[in-house]
Amino acid sequence: MIKMKTLLWVITQLLFFSSSTLSQSGADFEPDNSGESIIDIRTFRGAPPPSEEFPVSAIEGWTGTIPTIEKCAMDKSNVVTLRVNNSTMDYLRSSLSTKLIPAMYIVVFSVGVSANTATLWMLYFQAKSISMNIFYLNLAVADLLFCVTLPFKIAYHLHGNNWLFGEVMCRVTTAVFYGNMYCTTLLLACISISRYLAIVHPFTYRGLPKRTYAMLACGLVWVTLFLYMVPLFITRQVYYLDQLGIYTCHDVHNTCEMMSPFHLYYFISLAFVGFIIPLVVISFCYISIIRTLKAYDQKWFWYIKVSLLILVIFAICFTPSNILLITHHVNYYNNNTDDLYFSYLIALCLGSLNSCLDPFLYFLMSKITDRSSAYLTMVKTS
Repeated sequence: MIKMKTLLWVITQLLFFSSSTLSQSGADFEPDNSGESIIDIRTFRGAPPPSEEFPVSAIEGWTGTIPTIEKCAMDKSNVVTLRVNNSTMDYLRSSLSTKLIPAMYIVVFSVGVSANTATLWMLYFQAKSISMNIFYLNLAVADLLFCVTLPFKIAYHLHGNNWLFGEVMCRVTTAVFYGNMYCTTLLLACISISRYLAIVHPFTYRGLPKRTYAMLACGLVWVTLFLYMVPLFITRQVYYLDQLGIYTCHDVHNTCEMMSPFHLYYFISLAFVGFIIPLVVISFCYISIIRTLKAYDQKWFWYIKVSLLILVIFAICFTPSNILLITHHVNYYNNNTDDLYFSYLIALCLGSLNSCLDPFLYFLMSKITDRSSAYLTMVKTS
């Protein structure tokens, strides 16, 4: 009897000691409810809330590795909930994202719709060059398509960065936003090549099937953009932030989905094809045009105006966003930081101004077209 009591007492003490040890080990995994960030997450990157299951790493003597696949399991559901840090929440609640950015989009929408509609009207009733007409028509259509999607982004920001239009509409808006930027740069490169051939190689230009080439060039631009926008359209863009009770659209991404190197190479190649190559082509074409006109002692001041306008469009709308795009993704994958994402979102907002500036480019180029016949006559008789 005494031995039985002693055995029960030893078992009780062992059970009490084990439960005490497990509770102390699991305390390190309790979430911090003191008002600070619950988990350490890089800016504008979110992760699913921590699971309430008991972590196997808390078992005394555990030497195995913790599987990380379970952290991404929520991505298969219709609604994915993420938790972000304080700096991300500060941005999403700031007046910059809820007042200044939507105000700029309202201006772009008002000016862009009216200016590009007027451009389409002039192209239909007053256009003289059919080949150039095709380029400007596609440029105006791309800008109008972008402006049509702006009310969704305006409502999103005015409602505290809360997306109310569903996952599909968010993907469409994101793809159109990026597509308009690179459609503009590629079409400007096509227009520059056309002007380069007309001025520097006029006899070759006159013998070309200009209308056919213009249609093929525009078709190639749209096909290229479609292929590049497919990854944005098939990637989840809407996430629910339970800390703020809002659905974000393209502002916060899951760390599980952004770990693949594909995103790094995708955005770098997008900036290279849609920004660097057009910038080099445009610079070469207009430098050659100005040199040729100066050699024949012709009026080249209008081309200076066009070059300056294109330079302004690239400097304000495309250069900041693409430089920050490349730098942001390189820093994220090499240094696990994305502090530049805040500046990148502002640069994207400035990029929308190209929809207001493109119609002025058509106006200047129409003035140049009126002077091109005299130049071609002079070259032919020289």
